[in-house]
Amino acid sequence: MSIEFSKPLATTETTIPGLLLVQLPVHGDSRGWFKENWQREKMLAVGLEDFGPVQNNISFNDAVGTTRGIHAEPWDKYVSVATGRIFGAWVDLREGPSFGAVFTAELDPSVAIFVPRGVANSYQTLEENTAYVYLVNDHWSPDAQYSFLNLADETVNIEWPIPLDQVEISEKDRNHPRLADVTPITPRKTLVLGADGQLGRALRDMWKDRADVEFVGRSGLDLTSDDLPTARRWKDYAIIVNAAAYTAVDIAETPGGRIAAWAINATSVARLAAVATKHDITLVHVSSDYVFDGTSTAEYDESAPLAPLGVYGQTKAAGDIAAATASRSYVIRTSWVIGDGNNFVRTMASLAERGINPRVVDDQFGRLTFAVDIAAAIKHLLDARAPYGTYNVTNTGEPQTWANIARTIFELTGHDPNRVSSVTTDEYFAMASTPVAPRPRNSVLDLAKLESTGLIPPLASDRLVAYLKVDVD
Repeated sequence: MSIEFSKPLATTETTIPGLLLVQLPVHGDSRGWFKENWQREKMLAVGLEDFGPVQNNISFNDAVGTTRGIHAEPWDKYVSVATGRIFGAWVDLREGPSFGAVFTAELDPSVAIFVPRGVANSYQTLEENTAYVYLVNDHWSPDAQYSFLNLADETVNIEWPIPLDQVEISEKDRNHPRLADVTPITPRKTLVLGADGQLGRALRDMWKDRADVEFVGRSGLDLTSDDLPTARRWKDYAIIVNAAAYTAVDIAETPGGRIAAWAINATSVARLAAVATKHDITLVHVSSDYVFDGTSTAEYDESAPLAPLGVYGQTKAAGDIAAATASRSYVIRTSWVIGDGNNFVRTMASLAERGINPRVVDDQFGRLTFAVDIAAAIKHLLDARAPYGTYNVTNTGEPQTWANIARTIFELTGHDPNRVSSVTTDEYFAMASTPVAPRPRNSVLDLAKLESTGLIPPLASDRLVAYLKVDVD
């Protein structure tokens, strides 16, 4: 065997999406050779994923022609050769347009390959005493989804260097199904938490045709349980969208409400972040303008210091900090959410219809955010693979007060906007007979960071017109 020494570390894309051939620098002299088989920092720099290996396996083959495969597993694999040489064949058995695609290559100690989840592996040894080495990012489990393909399948038509009737193959490998009978490996799933809330319903509608998205309401998963780390086979998930929250802002100021708010908005987020980090899951966590005190005269950008006024805001701020500890996370800060459910717009429209003249706060400023646009922003950030971090997400347009918006709602529904009278926040608090949480006076969020990713949300005024038309009709 002749190894090419001292070539530069490099990756090459193959005909199968995500399958990367890796050229490894091998340094040799009269004593032998040395290589860095897996060096995380250098390999990330040339395009490999930080796939988080947890196990290192070696398959030693003493004879030429030993043939194994074709096996697809629900985890990523990094394959290399320590001694000897192989002919490798990889077949895409993932559900999707590339199902059945084939790539072949010879591997020696200077060539490795990154095999993404669901791409099937097989190889044939070309030299005696070949040591086949692979790193994987999950442990074997009887509950995992596996798929297998026959080595002699006529559809993929792999041109084995040594005919299969002349080599050593296990009986099990010899009897794997043909491609037409293979069960494809499904994608890692997306888990939507809080799927019965306003944002959750918008996410349900947006992803209703996606079989790989699982929607969970309050009763489907106990986020406050110590058993959360084992509540799912988490390696089967790629994304968690946490739209679950304790949103009873005023009740959070009571003793019982305070406990519940901290459990759901902070402690459970820390648990989710730990799960996400351990299993290489992207965590999308939805937050609130209440993490700020509202005293700024400028729009709040993502770097503004946290300064929550009440219990709800404090718990959401703690949740932001916890979510950011996940190795892959998006924190979505939003405000004044309107969707399918009880909300300010529906309340005002109902009051207008019933002849009730409301007094509405006129010294709190912000923008309405329609749940459909938060859902679209989440999808955009995930699809665009935007840099992880915090993003403000609201609709666009001139900031308004609650009273301004109420008058617009009255007018759009055919009622006299002058029926809405103004009240200050302090006056509103003074009228309350139950605990009332402090509100930020300025809830206007700066959208420059989101817009830099290529998404400009619709005008809040346009969304309000459309929302009321559907709701009223």
